[in-house]
Amino acid sequence: MYKHVLVPATGFDTDHAVFQTALLAAKPFGAHIEFLHARLDVTEMVVAMSAGGVGGGGAIQSVVDKLETDAAGQEQKAWANFTQFCTASGLPTGGGAPGAGLCADMVVETGNEGSWVAEYGPFADLVVVGRKREGEDVALDVLEAALMDTGKPLLIAPEVPPAALLDTVVIAWKDTPEAARAVGAAMPLIDHAGKVVIMTVGEGADDDESGARLQRALRWHNPATSVQVLARDGRAPVEILLDGAKAAGATLLVMGGYSHSRLREVVFGGFTQRVLNGADLPVLMAH
Repeated sequence: MYKHVLVPATGFDTDHAVFQTALLAAKPFGAHIEFLHARLDVTEMVVAMSAGGVGGGGAIQSVVDKLETDAAGQEQKAWANFTQFCTASGLPTGGGAPGAGLCADMVVETGNEGSWVAEYGPFADLVVVGRKREGEDVALDVLEAALMDTGKPLLIAPEVPPAALLDTVVIAWKDTPEAARAVGAAMPLIDHAGKVVIMTVGEGADDDESGARLQRALRWHNPATSVQVLARDGRAPVEILLDGAKAAGATLLVMGGYSHSRLREVVFGGFTQRVLNGADLPVLMAH
């Protein structure tokens, strides 16, 4: 059961889709949503500029003034996004009390966003982040921190605010420890799903049996659990999977953080990267 959900609040327009995804995940459990804004550390930037020999004192002060103004403006936007979303959603603010039901608050820290996600994330039950931030195709450091440094499941929001999360949960299944951990992490959502589809890309009889065993286990949690074995048709398995999930009406995709030797490849290499780029639905991962 998720009772404490952590969500970065960037102050960009992309926040709304992330906030909406977090709310859909929190609602079934009456969870507390903690919004986290990381304000730019201007002092750190000045030190870096000085070490790099950037300009004289006057030039540096001019840059500092602009950075301070930008940081204050971004924090103000983050507060505005938070307030507007909570008001529109009827989400009580101020933190509430444990056990009081769905509620939210926001905290502001100074420094790197990924570092603060790694700091706060271990104490949450679920971390919800967006795929990208303003001017970046993928928020690499934040996604890495959320997946690799918190020890908690990561729910990656789509770019468009989803209307539903738990209508149809599709599990991208392969008989690996990573996939099994993702299923375990998603179990609270699986319990509340309208239906669950275990989806495998057929590679052999062993994979078919593994999917059937998972179905038997998950039916104790959600009787509306089925298995679909997708035929290999010469395309990449990720393309077959994403097409299958779309055909099934998936509102959430659950998958493991498939591992490779290099850290960034764990999150953004191969199969995982193509899912993040190609899936227009929320994706839950665990590592």
